[in-house]
Amino acid sequence: MKELKALFAKNQDWVASKLGVDTEYFMRMAQAQDPLYLWIGCADSRVPANEIVGLEPGELFVHRNVANLFPHTDFNCLSVLEYAIDLLKIKHVIVCGHYGCGGVQAAMEDHQLGLVDNWLRNIRDVYAKHKEELDAISDKKARHNRLVELNVLQQVLNVCHTTIAQGAWHRSQPLCVHGWVYDMETGKLKDMDCCLSSIDQVEKIYRIRNSK
Repeated sequence: MKELKALFAKNQDWVASKLGVDTEYFMRMAQAQDPLYLWIGCADSRVPANEIVGLEPGELFVHRNVANLFPHTDFNCLSVLEYAIDLLKIKHVIVCGHYGCGGVQAAMEDHQLGLVDNWLRNIRDVYAKHKEELDAISDKKARHNRLVELNVLQQVLNVCHTTIAQGAWHRSQPLCVHGWVYDMETGKLKDMDCCLSSIDQVEKIYRIRNSK
């Protein structure tokens, strides 16, 4: 229990540090949130979303899971996206993977891990889609890094294929979906040069006609 008490002590220090700069800090935070960004990232403890981009609480709406996936069957992901777009009116969705991702690494291997194998199947699908390119990379780390990137690009598309994102575009609501990768060895973000901001950028087979 001493370890948990240490967390409460750290909490007190954090509160004191915030109040020392702004006595109304927590009162203001309690009023409402008004973020411009939704971050869909990995649950890895070494990838703290707010700290990476230097934003304060209330400025970044965050959803994290193993290997930053956005499956269409996951109502948790869909609910977060709907809340962020329809209610918070966020303008940017950022899908951020990271090099050294354990989930991506596990998906490249055939070891049975348990329930998570069903989740990682989504990454194996990405590998199968790009098998020729990935198998041509002899260096294991480089192959892993490339799969991290390809997985991010696929999850960006998955976000854009939802009725939620397309509904925003049909309403002419500003929305951009980005793909980034975080390099833990340098602390820097890599822009995958992937930004979708219109339904016209979505392949026709995935477009859903607006019935209104």
